[in-house]
Amino acid sequence: MILGGTTEGRAAARIADEGSAPYYYSTKGALQEIDCAHGIRLTGGMDMAEMEACCREKGIRLLIDAAHPFASALHRTVADVSSALQIPVIRYERQYPPHDPKLVWCDDYTDAIRKLEEQGVRHLLALTGVNTIAPLHSWWEKHPSWFRILEREESLTLATRQGFPADRLLFYRDEDDAGQLTDQLHPDAIITKESGQSGYFNEKVAAAHERHIPVFVVKRPALPETFYKVYGEDGLRKQIERLLPDFFPLHHGYTTGACATAAAKAALVALLTRKEQTESPITLPSGEVITLPVAETTWTDKTATCTVVKDAGDDPDVTNGSRIVATVAFPTGSDSSCIRFIAGPGVGTVTLPGLGLEVGGPAINATPRKMITDELVAVLKRFEQKEPVALTVTISVPGGEELTKKTFNPKLGIVGGISIIGTSGIVRPFSTDAFIASIRKEAEVAKAIGCTTLVINSGAKSERYLKARFPELPPQAFVHYGNFIGETLKIAATLGFPQVVMGIMLGKAVKLAEGFLDTHSKKVVMNKEFLKELAHEAGCSEASVRSIDTITLARELWQLFPAEEQDAFFDLLLKKCYHHCSPLFPRGELSLLLITEEGNIRG
Repeated sequence: MILGGTTEGRAAARIADEGSAPYYYSTKGALQEIDCAHGIRLTGGMDMAEMEACCREKGIRLLIDAAHPFASALHRTVADVSSALQIPVIRYERQYPPHDPKLVWCDDYTDAIRKLEEQGVRHLLALTGVNTIAPLHSWWEKHPSWFRILEREESLTLATRQGFPADRLLFYRDEDDAGQLTDQLHPDAIITKESGQSGYFNEKVAAAHERHIPVFVVKRPALPETFYKVYGEDGLRKQIERLLPDFFPLHHGYTTGACATAAAKAALVALLTRKEQTESPITLPSGEVITLPVAETTWTDKTATCTVVKDAGDDPDVTNGSRIVATVAFPTGSDSSCIRFIAGPGVGTVTLPGLGLEVGGPAINATPRKMITDELVAVLKRFEQKEPVALTVTISVPGGEELTKKTFNPKLGIVGGISIIGTSGIVRPFSTDAFIASIRKEAEVAKAIGCTTLVINSGAKSERYLKARFPELPPQAFVHYGNFIGETLKIAATLGFPQVVMGIMLGKAVKLAEGFLDTHSKKVVMNKEFLKELAHEAGCSEASVRSIDTITLARELWQLFPAEEQDAFFDLLLKKCYHHCSPLFPRGELSLLLITEEGNIRG
């Protein structure tokens, strides 16, 4: 059950909808509109007895507290129900910036009133919401104040009930109106809550700083220590997978880049503190913070090494379960400020251009390098290391030399081990984005080494036949498109290849001829009615047309037509395929080859 009504609540519902199981989405009021694919809506506040009864009745096995950070009563109720029923709680936290010393931090509203008095504030703009009119009553009854609230009936009723002057109520318009209100009212100070990024905290503070107006901030209340805290959608999903393993049909994992980042950060902390590390929080490119477990920490006199075990979730990743090892050292005699990456055992070396990496350097991609660098710089700042600082970071993967034989690395010119990769830090099972990214990377390498012809094909079998057809081309010229014909042609066009040869086998050809540029069986199946129309158009006999109803696999079409009809049917099939593909490759020469199971090629 998700306790929502917030931006985080809606995000939690999106994540829950990725599963196939039902869940409950609970809000105090009925005003928030939300579409849930599998969610059952509950409305109305619940005390402990009501929430406990609800959980028992509906068989709740996991609670997700995604409520406002200042909903203290709800947090306590959730904690009490969790304790009584032994139900785990995930707290979907907001992202909070570090405490800015230029702000006036207040422990609670009583502390805020005291500090406002001490600093001689008289005219106050309150951006804390309608529920804070009551706790700030002793302030606004003595001093001119304005409260910004939501323009809805329940908020107006609550403000009136508290006796606040209606002519001093302001209505929320958008996240940028704090500056406009400040310009209009010229308050002595602004008071707001530590509401995090989704509460537009940074925007409020920035507007006040620009106008040199002091900002008083009421700190967010402490959460129960038993809650499992997460800070984004990926972290939430992984925690649900851990606590409720059967909720999602497939589990997500972490890239080698994320694992290397966590290991490198932990190693630097271990080097500076000489303490064993058990976990390592890192920031993903999305800005989300996740925490990965650290399996081992070791030291020498001048280095520290940490290991993170790769969890690929349910993705068929050859590196799943591998140990990603990072060794960090301060090199002696260096007077420059830099972080140098070294390929340790099991990490490959780049031998071809086109990957965006230095030839002869370690196969550690740009995003993991940036993630590692950002984390290490942040650690150095936290430990107040003086500049300049130089570090060496050696990434190793025991057994990587063998693993790389099961990857595309040899074709990409990466030798001696695997690549440290990942653009998001997260491995999504059978990810479309990841497959298309690998197609792009292979095509970029082919372009960089001077290939003018790109031979795209569906897999290992068709590639074997095409390599025999084009023995003069290097291995890098052959790229698998899998099911993503359209995306691959777009990539080839973007990179400016003069010529593309596309090999296709019959199962995919009958789908492509109908106009499906993604031929995955989950999205499209063989359409016998379309094939019968095609046979009619090709001039095949009525007997041949009727016989199409008897087939179960597209490859049976090879034996279906008599010799005098085969050329007409298969030539028309290829013509239809070309009609759908040619607009995606408009400035080069495109050739289509139809390949039989035995390796015979038409086209």
